[in-house]
Amino acid sequence: MARIGILTCSNCTGELDCASVVCLGDLRKRKGFFSNYPPEEKLDLVGIISCTGCPTVGAPEKILRRVRSIAEFNVNVIHFSYCMTAVCPFKEKYVSVIQNAYPDIKLVMGTHTPRDPAVFREEVRGLLCAGRQNMTDLIKGAH
Repeated sequence: MARIGILTCSNCTGELDCASVVCLGDLRKRKGFFSNYPPEEKLDLVGIISCTGCPTVGAPEKILRRVRSIAEFNVNVIHFSYCMTAVCPFKEKYVSVIQNAYPDIKLVMGTHTPRDPAVFREEVRGLLCAGRQNMTDLIKGAH
């Protein structure tokens, strides 16, 4: 049985309100990167975690606190969500840190069927950088 964890991007989940619906749908339907499991193997989703946010260059080890929260429940595979594989500038460092700390956990670079990563990155950047009101605007009465 594959005991699966999914690692998502905190900007996509927190800032852009992604609920991992497509990732979970492809897991249920065994599509995308979940199609690589043998048909007879049961897939058990143990948990979904998000990264700790874009860390400074010297602090990607912060990811280990999040990974520990599912590793201690016998996860044997962690799928990096599509958003992590397409937009995360720290993914290679995260892979290295996680593999060193948890060598028995397999890391899979993807969840659902990928789109063109360059197009996706630009779309995400556009959403994250779009103008919007914040608390300062409300306090100062700006509209």
